[in-house]
Amino acid sequence: MINNTHIREALYLAFERHSWAELRNAVPMTLSEAELEGLRGINEQISLDEVTDIYLPLSRLLNLIIGAKQQRGIVLNEFLGKKPTEGPYIISIAGSVAVGKSTTARILQALLQHWPEHPKVDLVTTDGFIYPLATLKHKGLLQRKGFPESYDTRMLLEFISALKAGNKQVHAPLYSHITYDRCEDTQVIRQPDILILEGLNVLQTGIDSPGLTRRPFVSDFVDFSLYVDASESLLKEWYINRFLQFRSGAFSKKGSYFKHYANLPDAVAMETAAAIWDSINGPNLRQNILPTRERAHLILQKGAGHQVTQVMLRK
Repeated sequence: MINNTHIREALYLAFERHSWAELRNAVPMTLSEAELEGLRGINEQISLDEVTDIYLPLSRLLNLIIGAKQQRGIVLNEFLGKKPTEGPYIISIAGSVAVGKSTTARILQALLQHWPEHPKVDLVTTDGFIYPLATLKHKGLLQRKGFPESYDTRMLLEFISALKAGNKQVHAPLYSHITYDRCEDTQVIRQPDILILEGLNVLQTGIDSPGLTRRPFVSDFVDFSLYVDASESLLKEWYINRFLQFRSGAFSKKGSYFKHYANLPDAVAMETAAAIWDSINGPNLRQNILPTRERAHLILQKGAGHQVTQVMLRK
């Protein structure tokens, strides 16, 4: 039987919080409390200390890696006699629903764009590449939203291929958590230095899709990958708490797809959220998301209160 602990020890360097924080190496804090407030997600109370201890060392690491990649590209292009390509450095962020991927992505974007070597950093979420609601209903996939088959993979691959090719302008579909559907408007990406791609399944490869190993996957285009991790018991707790807060937020807004949840009493809302987790988000985590974790270049392990307790860096 495969021992996952031994695999992790063989693949990764493990840093407890205090030892990882020391790797900041005097990188200055570039976010204010007011700016951080705008980056926090629902049900997350991430502090400036968390940014200082975890995300500043990570931004320093990424800056060094990106710089090395750029230098390698210059050498390779000189050897081949080619002009340098204009494609961005792509960072992917994977993990479960409710783990805090979006907050991680926003904080990294804010920190990385302060480095003078790559001031233009764009962020795209793969939510926009989920099939429109009508298509999901037609395909019978509404109860499997967020599973790999619910994404328009061809559209996502065409988007990321165009970016890597250096196209001057590429459109990414936007997603509304109010209407629970793809928007008509798009996000225009214009040759960023770095693109952060955040989504549930961005680490998947052919191993996860038997019979489809000959086609490319999003992970084939990614330069550096992160996985935000937590125990399933915490993830379910965070999902339920977020659901409760959504009643007075997204669920209560005009045109909300989930308006029928807005006035649920606490007990009923908790039961509803737990049932959604048990039938959709939990199975998707175990079947599709968690098996990709050990492919990440870096794993952020979270504990109670969304605090990162350990960082695992691939050797």
